[in-house]
Amino acid sequence: MKLFGRNHIIISLITFGILFLMNFLGNDQPDKLERALMTAGAGVIGLSIGLFILNKGKNDKNPPQNFD
Repeated sequence: MKLFGRNHIIISLITFGILFLMNFLGNDQPDKLERALMTAGAGVIGLSIGLFILNKGKNDKNPPQNFD
């Protein structure tokens, strides 16, 4: 998956929506909006970092020689 491509943005929006709703609806603290926004934002950032690390090894033209 291309980082910041169309699919990445769609998955990020879905992830943000799910995390936001889970934290906003299931929380009865007075600052539930702030907590839900921070948790959803952190989830999307974590997803992007994970996809960056995963995508970093793709299309590697120079694999390590004599790996055995």
